[in-house]
Amino acid sequence: MRGATWVAGAAVVALTATACGGGGGGDTGAVLSASWGDPQNPLEPANTNEVQGGKVLDMIFRGLKRYDPKTGEAKDMLAEKIETTDSQTYTITVKDGWTFSNGEKVTARSFVDAWNYGASLKNNQRNAYFFGYIEGYDKTHPASGQQSADTLSGLKVTGERTFTVKLGQKFSSFPDTLGYAAFAPLPRSFFDDHAAWVDKPVGNGPYAIDSYRKGSQMSLRTWDGYPGDDKAVNGGVDLRVYTDNNTAYTDLMAGNLDLVDDVPAAQLKNVKSDLGDRYLNTPAGIIQTLAFPYYDSAWNKPNSDKLRQGLSRAIDRDQITKTIFHRTRTPATDWTSPVLGADGGYKEGLCGDACTYDAAAAKKLIEQGGGLPGGQVKITYNADTGSHKQWVDAVCNSINNALGNDRACVANPVGTFADFRNQITGRKMPGPFRAGWQMDYPLIQNFLQPLYYTDASSNDGKWSNKQFDSLVDQANAETDTAKAVGLFQQAEGVVRDNMAAIPLWYQNGSAGYSERLSDVELNPFSVPVYNEIKVS
Repeated sequence: MRGATWVAGAAVVALTATACGGGGGGDTGAVLSASWGDPQNPLEPANTNEVQGGKVLDMIFRGLKRYDPKTGEAKDMLAEKIETTDSQTYTITVKDGWTFSNGEKVTARSFVDAWNYGASLKNNQRNAYFFGYIEGYDKTHPASGQQSADTLSGLKVTGERTFTVKLGQKFSSFPDTLGYAAFAPLPRSFFDDHAAWVDKPVGNGPYAIDSYRKGSQMSLRTWDGYPGDDKAVNGGVDLRVYTDNNTAYTDLMAGNLDLVDDVPAAQLKNVKSDLGDRYLNTPAGIIQTLAFPYYDSAWNKPNSDKLRQGLSRAIDRDQITKTIFHRTRTPATDWTSPVLGADGGYKEGLCGDACTYDAAAAKKLIEQGGGLPGGQVKITYNADTGSHKQWVDAVCNSINNALGNDRACVANPVGTFADFRNQITGRKMPGPFRAGWQMDYPLIQNFLQPLYYTDASSNDGKWSNKQFDSLVDQANAETDTAKAVGLFQQAEGVVRDNMAAIPLWYQNGSAGYSERLSDVELNPFSVPVYNEIKVS
């Protein structure tokens, strides 16, 4: 789950502003403050698969591709060119003139070494699966037993700025995935003194980490030597840790914080009058779902698909999105996001009746599915943000009303996002759990394969279906984009027929900011485009 997390910070650090103004364009030395949450894992690019850590990686790294902050299109960044004749072997040329913020040159080996590290089983990287397309992954990261190779056979450095990538099968969209943070380059310092690097990560993006105190704040400052054309127009960003986004919003209104990038549900009815044009509500590649623990036999019996479909039909999405989220959510009718567009794979209504509220049908389906395990369903969520409690309570109320039983569904809060994630990865979920997804890259493949493919990196419920896997494999091998999308949608139909996860709603990105800031925008991933924010 790449959903947002909020962790608390007590210290209020004074904003810094220098005298070097940008003349009408803001003060290029001024630092802005923004709400944030401690990441679950160390900020290694291949080890971060949640939003808060991802925000930092997007500030301190640049990869071969970068997703346009307005359109989401994958555009060349450090890639001078990516060439292929068969959609299976790619020759990549890295642009000249790029360095890391410690002065090391970015070369082809910077990428190859980073990807080999990420793919190695012994390094235990959360995003190792993203290297699974590359030939030799079964040797560096076997499904069982010890690895028999330390490097991917499909990666070869052919020059200071060139390397080749051979995939295990054709994957025509592979270049478009390379803007994802897991594919970022790494400096030699990462390998030479790994502990020191983890303590203070060094990247090649427009910002460099100045300091980090867990539970309090991470300070990033503009890197003056950054060679890209997307230089920061401010002096840096202080990411302040909050356990409750209501507190962050209060700090924003009191003038103690410049930017909140997840307006709490409790404030949505007031936010427009509070902030006016300084409130953003923009579509994003985010879907909220309920996942299930398929490793628990209670939720993985014959006819359990009927049980899951019944629960889905017991949820009144229209009512919940209107009363709680005030038009910042839209009831989901498929498992992707409208930001993909029809050509990109979004198919309105693909879920059909299974996503339509019908109390009588819900009751009947749940009975056909063997009834609620233990007579009750517990929905687990992290409680360190204001909005999750409200919508989980609302979902439970809807289920209880549909079933005529006020104890049929109860909320099961977990104190912090980190604890929540640890329980998920430890396979300790007692029932359905919040499993929102923020796209890594704007492809239908990314809404399906990482979440539902057997043993995929974010398949937290451990669902497995051979038909789904086969259709995804076929879609990846298809070089005709329209045909590939059609195959992915067939795979999504398998997800629907089994109700592998319950889609709830598509989420907009929401943010509010202080009068000190201008040019504040959210990208299609709902993350602020920090480098473009001007500070007065």
